[in-house]
Amino acid sequence: MKPYTLITGATSGIGLELARIATREKRNLVMVSRSEKDLKIVAKELTDLESSVEFLAADLSQAGEAQKVFNFCAKKKLNITELINNAGSGDYGEFADSNLARQTAMINLNVTAVTELTRLFLPAMRAQKAGRILNLGSVASFLTGPNMSVYFATKNYVLSFSRALSEELRGSGVTVTCLCPGATKTGFGKSAHVSTSHSTAHAKTTAREVAEFGWYQMQSGEPVAIYGASNRLMLQLAKLVPRNLLARVVKKVQK
Repeated sequence: MKPYTLITGATSGIGLELARIATREKRNLVMVSRSEKDLKIVAKELTDLESSVEFLAADLSQAGEAQKVFNFCAKKKLNITELINNAGSGDYGEFADSNLARQTAMINLNVTAVTELTRLFLPAMRAQKAGRILNLGSVASFLTGPNMSVYFATKNYVLSFSRALSEELRGSGVTVTCLCPGATKTGFGKSAHVSTSHSTAHAKTTAREVAEFGWYQMQSGEPVAIYGASNRLMLQLAKLVPRNLLARVVKKVQK
């Protein structure tokens, strides 16, 4: 069975750049995204003579879709040795006025799907004593986020989950990395309905820069990978600020 790298949310933003890096590094690839049309376009771009590219349209915010991904790989006998849980969504606005279905779908995608896919693919990695898992966290993973309360909370989960698994798997040959970028030039801001003054609206960091950093941090097995010296400094300083005051600061930044 040939080894494969599986990437969710692989047709745009950081996920697309990670897919490009994977094929550049001669990895066989499984791409998962909601749009079959977009998957076909990206697969056509990435397919070469040295890498095999498979893809599956799946909406991971829906129940049973993670199992669908696992079954697809099992049926095709694809040995997933690198799992990149990149797919995610956000939503901006006060929670009391939010669309509950949208919040629930966000939790399903950002938390439940990450948990299920990791649980489904991890046993085989551990049995082979080799594997890499990359979970997409955020600078938000370390903070409380008024006006994006559920999104920040889901990223808190991804960070905590990744750290715990990293320790559980110490010495097993399998590593877990949580990639935590700050504001990045992707379609996230638009899909999350943020305002034009929001911190993500004028991001300078490119998806390619974050993906390159994340890829090599995953290969080295770094448990937590915060992109950017300014983000690392900001999070260190944030530790010195009382949590309630820090939440107010974040609220002002989010407007």
